[in-house]
Amino acid sequence: MSDRLYIFDTTLRDGEQVPGCQLNTVEKIEVAKALEELGVDVIEAGFPISSPGDFKSVVEISKAVTWPTICALTRAVEKDIDVAAEALKYAKKGRIHTGIGTSFYHIHHKLNSNPDEILERAVRAVKYAKKYVEDVEFYAEDAGRTDNEYLARVVEAVIKAGATVVNIPDTTGYTMPYEFGEKIKYLIDNVRGVENAIISTHCHNDLGMATANTISGIINGARQAEVTINGIGERAGNTSLEEVVMTLKSRYKVLGIDTNINTKNIYKTSRMVSNLMNMPVQPNKAIVGRNAFAHSSGIHQDGVLKNRENYEIIDPTEVGINESSIVLTARSGRAALKHRLEILGYELTKEQLEDVYTKFLDLADKKKDIRDDDVAMLVDDAEKKERRIKLDFLQVVTGKTLQPMASVRLDIAGEKFDATASGNGPVDAAIRAVKQIVKRQVILEEFLIQAITRGSDDVGKVHMELEYDNVKYYGFGVNTDIITASVEAFLDAINKMKV
Repeated sequence: MSDRLYIFDTTLRDGEQVPGCQLNTVEKIEVAKALEELGVDVIEAGFPISSPGDFKSVVEISKAVTWPTICALTRAVEKDIDVAAEALKYAKKGRIHTGIGTSFYHIHHKLNSNPDEILERAVRAVKYAKKYVEDVEFYAEDAGRTDNEYLARVVEAVIKAGATVVNIPDTTGYTMPYEFGEKIKYLIDNVRGVENAIISTHCHNDLGMATANTISGIINGARQAEVTINGIGERAGNTSLEEVVMTLKSRYKVLGIDTNINTKNIYKTSRMVSNLMNMPVQPNKAIVGRNAFAHSSGIHQDGVLKNRENYEIIDPTEVGINESSIVLTARSGRAALKHRLEILGYELTKEQLEDVYTKFLDLADKKKDIRDDDVAMLVDDAEKKERRIKLDFLQVVTGKTLQPMASVRLDIAGEKFDATASGNGPVDAAIRAVKQIVKRQVILEEFLIQAITRGSDDVGKVHMELEYDNVKYYGFGVNTDIITASVEAFLDAINKMKV
């Protein structure tokens, strides 16, 4: 049996059925070209009879794409097949994908028919499609809930009628991995002529097992997998292309099955589909989610920095991501902070790093996301420790009906000084208290507050311009508390005065 798995991408057909994710023809062509560059073997371009737009998309994609097979979906209805054949007339390699429901539910409650009639309709549809194209795929809708013996009869009959691929869909995402694997194995072992066709999987994710079922099917003999980018699709979605491909790649020594996918294009294709379909990828999505290669735990960060394989089974560069992400949070350790500081160009002594790390933990408890500006602020704070005048304590009382009051303690060359003052606002009260201690008649020329980050836990940067003895001095302060940042900016300017 071949060790080659064919990747059948149905992002533009099954994936596009998600409400709100419809694409126009130009966008579909853009996605189709990206899928060609990615290396998919078959692109299911649409369901031509369903709408003029779908028909046009299949026509234009057939013209735009060079080497992948272009597939058009139909029901087991002659008119559907006629329209699909017309839409595929420009395809270099065209495939008609026709089929019918085979489960008890579909036969009796959807189609109001019986097993023998369904089998006859299946054979008739395949033979009719063969008049137009050599490559005909048959789908046994709801095969996941179809009795294996009856399913084998249908599969054998359609292969005999000329089907080159037989799709075994778990349409409702009902099966367990062992059940789906056993179903594929049953067909491989019991269908006469099965060697004349490729058995395909098409799994849905209603119970969260689409990828597991697909891999189980592949292990048991399926050699085509029907997938979508990011796992998009009706209800809970389809099997994710990136998960199947990277499972096979990372476990190649065990499974020995390969694909034609250029995995380095996975991430950019994922972003394209997400953006065009306005369908955000969940952060913890395997392979392409924002957190797929992100580490926030100190233990994990230290391990990854020592050797990536300690906590990553896939090199992010293999899927087109430049590097793992060391995310700074309250759970991060010194190794992660030191790594980030080095990237930003800071070289700290062991003592300086310890001081910055202490402040980092305090900030991380206040903010959900520590960014580079925050890290720079921490280093700046560490450098301020060497200054003559430092803020030791600040407490402000304010409110709608309260006169703002500020209590300040400064450390001046190792000696502590306290003062309390009121003001027009909390910042004014704090600056007045500082002035009482430093006893300098300075003029505040400019006071500017700037948000560095976004959200309610913003880091604010304060710029101050002071004039003293006809000389201008500039100070900067950064903190999540804007009053503290203002006092730090004021003291930064005061420390620069040579008196």
